[in-house]
Amino acid sequence: MFNTGEEDKNVELRLRTFGTEHHRKEVFVVVNACSSKDYTNNIVGVCFVGQDITGQKVVMDKYIHIKSDYKAIVHSPNPLIPPIFASDENACCSEWNTAMEKLTGWGRADMIGKMLVGEIFGSCCQLKGPDAMTKFMIALHNAIGGQDTDKFPFSFFDRSGKYVQALLTANKRVNMDGQIIGAFCFLQIASPELQQALIVQRQQEKKCLSKMKELAYICQEIKNPLSGIRFTNSLLEATNLTEDQKQFLETSAACEKQILKIMKDVDLENIEDGSLELETVEFVLGSVIDAVVSQVMLLLRERGLQLIRDIPEEVKTLAVYGDQVRIQQVLADFLLSMVRCAPPPEGWVEIQLRPSLKEASEGVTIVHIEFRIVCPGEGLPPELVQDMFHSSRWATQEGLGLSMCRKILKLMKGEVQYIRESERCYFLIVLDLPVQHRGLMSIG
Repeated sequence: MFNTGEEDKNVELRLRTFGTEHHRKEVFVVVNACSSKDYTNNIVGVCFVGQDITGQKVVMDKYIHIKSDYKAIVHSPNPLIPPIFASDENACCSEWNTAMEKLTGWGRADMIGKMLVGEIFGSCCQLKGPDAMTKFMIALHNAIGGQDTDKFPFSFFDRSGKYVQALLTANKRVNMDGQIIGAFCFLQIASPELQQALIVQRQQEKKCLSKMKELAYICQEIKNPLSGIRFTNSLLEATNLTEDQKQFLETSAACEKQILKIMKDVDLENIEDGSLELETVEFVLGSVIDAVVSQVMLLLRERGLQLIRDIPEEVKTLAVYGDQVRIQQVLADFLLSMVRCAPPPEGWVEIQLRPSLKEASEGVTIVHIEFRIVCPGEGLPPELVQDMFHSSRWATQEGLGLSMCRKILKLMKGEVQYIRESERCYFLIVLDLPVQHRGLMSIG
């Protein structure tokens, strides 16, 4: 160039920087070269103008490397690579790997650019009826829209007419900017056992969804009669009632609040992960005991059992702070379990309550309460105890209820033990509650 005067443009040079061997690195420069001439138009030198493109070069090399790796993996004849096909945003085939060629009998060149729904799966690879095509179209367009599909049953006939049963997984494809540009689909050839297991799994999921709908329906419909009960109670409160009648009405209202609270917090995950919201209100301990006992009286009469209350009189008027409704729910569940397990006839169930005072930090006075719910005989079945303390998957509905109550009690900083002795068994429930100062003398 120096001799001829010809100029070169966009010449890429690869250079190395100065420094020790450890710190030397490569630099890529794009150079434009031109000659310098004197007043007689003779070439006397050369001029280089360069631009550092090291950053762009590194990114491009990585892209080329990744693209090469992608092709090497997707189109590998290795049997571990699953059948893979892809679509663009218009549901046209943009990828058809070697495993798909072997599975369907159709070559990549025949498939690229064709519509996946209708042309490829429908004409080349026939499906069983319009319903199968509709379901495949929904799964594909869901993936293009950003909603992935996992292990969807997908069956078709290959080029030779052989029926192929597979599981389709469809995921969205995105570009470097994160924009969706199509779908990426994998096929897994499922064994009959796996197909059956997936069918059972989907049936269970449908059953679970149905149960959730039923529960939502029940929770919604119970609100109306409860509203009627609440209104009726409000009318009764305005009448001339005896002291006993007022107590009955108060107990009825407490049970109604318990139902509403359970319906409101029906999501068990809140209890499991400890995020259940607890209220702190002032209440009289005797009112809670009355509401708890009322929930087992019918069953006690049906089974011919006697209820023994060992509760000091001064405790019944003791005002404490806590979540009244949750405490009521927990005690009622434990008491009801004992009533169910007590041996009839002429059996008995005893509820004991023992309070004691203790000073907490910041000068707050706490009443330490021990509840004992006792019955003779063998008590709870072993599987019920297992459900309550150890199981994450419950064998019985009653076990689920006891387990949830134990966790609610734990959220209130309380605890429960189940103790079996030679001739009797009992729940020992311990709970600490802040107490009103005006009630301290009665406990002392």
